[in-house]
Amino acid sequence: MPSIVVLLISYYYCCKVLLRPYNAFCICLFFFLPNQEKIRVALLVQKAALQFIDAVGPTDYKLSNEVREANFGIEPDDLASIIHGRHIKRLKSHGGVEGIALKVTVSLTEGVRSDNIATRQKIYGFNHYTEKPPRTFWMFVWDAFQDLTLIILMICAVISIGVGLATEGWPKGMYDGAGILLSIILVVLVTAISDYRQSLQFRDLDREKKKISVQVTRDGRRQQVSIYDLVVGDVVHLGIGNQVPADGLFILGYSLQIDESSLSGETDLVDIYEQNPFLLSGTKVRDGSAKMLVTAVGMRTEWGKLMETLNEAGEDETPLQVKLNGVATIIGKIGLSFAVLTFMVLTLRFVIEKALKNEFTHWSSTDAMTLLNYFAISVTIIVVAVPEGLPLAVTLSLAFAMKQLMEERALVRHLSACETMGSASCICTDKTGTLTTNHMVVDKIWTCEKIKDVSGDESKNLDDMEISERIFSTLLRTIFLNSSAEVVKDEKGNNALLGTPTETALLEFGLLLGGDPDVQRRQIQVLKVEPFNSDRKKMSVLVAFPEGGVQAFCKGAPEILLRMCDKFVDCSGELVLLSEERVRNITDVINGFASEALRTLCLAVKDVDETFPENSIPESGYTLLAVVGIKDPVRPGVKEAVQTCLAAGITVRMVTGDNINTAKAIAKECGILTADENAIEGPEFSSKSLDEMKGIIPNIQVMARSKPSDKFNLVTHSRNMFGDVVAVTGDGTNDAPALRQSDIGLAMGITGTEVAKENADVIIMDDNFATILNVAKWGRAVYINIQKFVQFQLTVNVVALIINFVSACISGSAPFTAVQLLWVNMIMDTLGALALATEPPNDALLKRPPVPRGASFITKPMWRNIVGQSIYQLIVLGVLNFGGKQLLGLTGSDAISVLNTVIFNSFVFCQVFNEINSREIEKINIFKGMFSSWIFMAVMVSTVAFQVVIVEYLGTFASTVPLSWQLWVLCILIGSVSLIVAVIVKCIPVGTAVAKAKQHDGYDALPSGPELA
Repeated sequence: MPSIVVLLISYYYCCKVLLRPYNAFCICLFFFLPNQEKIRVALLVQKAALQFIDAVGPTDYKLSNEVREANFGIEPDDLASIIHGRHIKRLKSHGGVEGIALKVTVSLTEGVRSDNIATRQKIYGFNHYTEKPPRTFWMFVWDAFQDLTLIILMICAVISIGVGLATEGWPKGMYDGAGILLSIILVVLVTAISDYRQSLQFRDLDREKKKISVQVTRDGRRQQVSIYDLVVGDVVHLGIGNQVPADGLFILGYSLQIDESSLSGETDLVDIYEQNPFLLSGTKVRDGSAKMLVTAVGMRTEWGKLMETLNEAGEDETPLQVKLNGVATIIGKIGLSFAVLTFMVLTLRFVIEKALKNEFTHWSSTDAMTLLNYFAISVTIIVVAVPEGLPLAVTLSLAFAMKQLMEERALVRHLSACETMGSASCICTDKTGTLTTNHMVVDKIWTCEKIKDVSGDESKNLDDMEISERIFSTLLRTIFLNSSAEVVKDEKGNNALLGTPTETALLEFGLLLGGDPDVQRRQIQVLKVEPFNSDRKKMSVLVAFPEGGVQAFCKGAPEILLRMCDKFVDCSGELVLLSEERVRNITDVINGFASEALRTLCLAVKDVDETFPENSIPESGYTLLAVVGIKDPVRPGVKEAVQTCLAAGITVRMVTGDNINTAKAIAKECGILTADENAIEGPEFSSKSLDEMKGIIPNIQVMARSKPSDKFNLVTHSRNMFGDVVAVTGDGTNDAPALRQSDIGLAMGITGTEVAKENADVIIMDDNFATILNVAKWGRAVYINIQKFVQFQLTVNVVALIINFVSACISGSAPFTAVQLLWVNMIMDTLGALALATEPPNDALLKRPPVPRGASFITKPMWRNIVGQSIYQLIVLGVLNFGGKQLLGLTGSDAISVLNTVIFNSFVFCQVFNEINSREIEKINIFKGMFSSWIFMAVMVSTVAFQVVIVEYLGTFASTVPLSWQLWVLCILIGSVSLIVAVIVKCIPVGTAVAKAKQHDGYDALPSGPELA
């Protein structure tokens, strides 16, 4: 299929030799292809078409007046088409990258001028994509009206109005039908408002997800700007894990490899260099670093054009939503059965009564109205019985939690992560930036067989370091030339450091030594760079000097660098062979630094002669120059957060690439490591058999020197062998597999790459471990809030179904009218979800164990509460229904109306007080925190207020009559007794899971019981 499409569209291009008709024609064909295939086909088509155009020669064009007046030398569409078609010939015809830069009037070293940005945006466009217009409020109203049962009720209401007007005239004949219509409109409006507000929240969250910052050179200095502020001509700095923010051209860089799978579907990495300089928006940097000239933004990029043709996918249903949809379906079927039975019983009784009165052959419009009312009541029973509020409660609770978490510096990318995090039993966390502050400084250095304490902000000189001038000069070269960090000027003209914390710590140390990185870098020519990544654990650079000679500089993990070195600098500044004994001595120094919680790096240098392959970086024969100890203090509050996790039954494991001794020291300081034997190195772990892993995983608290593959193995086996619900933090590109494999992937917002963020479920905006704990707390709150709502709603369902059915069987009439049942439906669905599903978390949630994977959602305590409250309400309402007139001493023509109003009022107040009961499933104190939850209080007050209005003022529509104050007090007392019933019911013991003697993390098992609810 794709190949045929390519041929067809290529032929179309050949005929037209134009670019623009491609989009319209391609859109028609795209309807038959899946999204990824659409993207791949589009790229192939465009390549074929543009190659044809290139073969017949470049299209003649002349500059528009607008472009010429802005002093640009190339049209926006022509510039964009060079990148789309990967036209190296057309690029060269414009003078290459330098020629394009000249035509968009930008200096490749100075970047865009700030005062020219508005002009560029006017000519070449903004870096925004066309998005589908958001759904309006009236669309949600229309969706709410699509409910089948509501449609049936509306038809019934219209028929009721027609029959009523014919028999009873205006306006009395309108009341029943109009009451139903008004109730339906109220239900629809409340549902639509709730859904619309959620959509606004999700829209805000979606905007947050798309916020990406990039580093550019503007006004001669490097700075960070939003991806949306990019303009054509910007010089963008790309590094591992970055997303290419616009279409552009490669200026210069090293070992740049791009993942274009998001566009083409091909998994092979693409090498980018001078002969293949084309970079496409939306692709990812997998390796290397580079500078890029932006040539197209927004809808002129390949990514922008394709996004316009694709429908945006909605958020998938979460596991809990799927589960509750199943519950709703089952209850709905039960409700349908009761509704059919109720209608049949009422109709049968009515027909039998007519037959006994010898009126079977005489039917009037009043009889038709009676049967219509029976049908409306039956349909309304279905409306009440179908708990559409269950999935609504999940969405509402998740949306509320997502909004609150965003304020607490956690951006939830996938809805399911909120609820899953509540069940997390294990967190595999990074060290740097998560447990520590990520503000690194060089604390100690070993060089020339001496250890120097270099902490503090004061400058250091040659005498302070006690090393020779030659070694001092080489040390500065090693620091400045083998670095991806830069010294830039901020807006006030002060020096600022840009780069990773480790890189900036070394650069800052070099500045304290009195070095000047700009001077050092101007004097040399960089031949090749191998950037640091988590697999290599080192960074290398090959440089040539103007006076002649080539040197390789390398820095990285001590165990890697020591294997690459065969010499070191002794105390006299001479090069000495690195014997095994000296390696042991240096290893002792490294371990000493690590035991003080310092991150250790080795710096090495090698002179490269002419016999070595050109532009190839050596892998051995280096001279060890120095061992650096970098301090990264533990974040304040981390130890307390770790202890809270342990008390909540969540195992915390540190997974880091650092030296094992450094990892142990930090882990002990954080309260993670309890015994040295619970720490292991990643390669050692991955080399073990599955049986051996099964024996050691329960005790692992620290994994040091871990590669992404080691983290992936730990996550996989923890889930598969022990059923753990695992949350994993990650910041690097290579962490993506572990983030995807985990139950909850947590990417770091500050240090995390775009690849890591894209594969994560939650982005921790401040990189703080305490924020992860907040996510867990909110996850638990979501889970238990939905449990509260389910308990509340099932109680209403049971009582409404049984009381209507039993009353229909015994008395031949239903105690609740259609309007009354619709009001009850709104109380228990939309308003109930709003009240119970949005309660904020409390600290008690973190004193109970996590919910195990696969545990039953409706627990035994919930069933106990549902059954207990249902029995009480059925008894009270049954007594009132069948003996209320005598008990209350009601007489007169309106006795039945008063009794039915009392029954309806009592039923509603039972739900109001049971909603308060549902705030706690097991604990007796249900009032704790209630008055601080303004949403809950607002729902309670509005429910009671509207109930008063319905009973006292809307009796014509709701079939109620005003009640005396004594009967109001009685109704409230009947409802409030459910509080006492709840206390009694909660004292009834139900089976609970037996706690294990020991958790697999070595800590004491948690108690369980009502006190921890």
